[in-house]
Amino acid sequence: MKPAPFDYYDPRSLDEALGLLRRHGSEARVLAGGQSLVPRLNLRIMTPAVLVDLNHIPDLAYVEQTNGVVRFGAMARQRQIQFSDLVSATLPLLGEAIRFIGHLPTRTRGTIGGSLAFADPAAELPALVTALDGDLIVRGPSGERTLKPAEFFVGPFRTALAPDELLVEVRLPAMPRGSGAAFAEISLRENHFALVGVAAQLTIDGAGRCAVARLGVSGCPTPMRLRPVEEILERHGLGESVVAAAADRAAELVDPLEDVHASSAYRRRLTRTLVVRAVAAAAARARVVEHDRG
Repeated sequence: MKPAPFDYYDPRSLDEALGLLRRHGSEARVLAGGQSLVPRLNLRIMTPAVLVDLNHIPDLAYVEQTNGVVRFGAMARQRQIQFSDLVSATLPLLGEAIRFIGHLPTRTRGTIGGSLAFADPAAELPALVTALDGDLIVRGPSGERTLKPAEFFVGPFRTALAPDELLVEVRLPAMPRGSGAAFAEISLRENHFALVGVAAQLTIDGAGRCAVARLGVSGCPTPMRLRPVEEILERHGLGESVVAAAADRAAELVDPLEDVHASSAYRRRLTRTLVVRAVAAAAARARVVEHDRG
């Protein structure tokens, strides 16, 4: 199949793009990387009257660091992020998660903002941004506002973006010293949509204790930050029995989707397995970093 007819606009500035969204409202859809949107257009799952293409707005394609915060323009390509020296040095969790997204050709087109705004429950980046409690910068006719992940993601394929707003920037804190991170997921096929994914970042203090834990999970209607699980690790450490108890708690907390690919109960079991796997890998990497510092 081919898309239903639509009017196509190719703005060259953010203000022009916002003007088009203001004019066309809910009849418009935004084209970023297009790796999720275009197949849905072809299948006529989506039939917008207007398509606003952001691919020729150069001001939205940056990756830079300011005062310990790594800032990503919404049109920064996933491949650009994957091979960024800055990301490797400051946000290894992001670099690892990016490698699970599709294949290199799709990452060459896919964007960080497009993935987040599409809000696919199976996507890696929403879970990662949730784990790191990032900031999502949104711009519209009334100016700019900053949303936390829990505010931004409101349901499967649904965000808090108004029809005349755009996600313009993502801000993530650089990984603290003494930290390790890992991303783990299970899918039916390699590089296919994940059934469940877990992002973990742990900071270990000089005494070898878990000072800060951050965990996010995909596979639920919206990405979840597992704060009660983090508290178990921060209070009781990273021993095998503690990690097992934390993983059990994670399986209790999540409310996974149920579909033709997997039941909710199966996704709960996967969550437990992946929390153990991601925490163990993150802890091992943090200990290596701490040992090297010592």
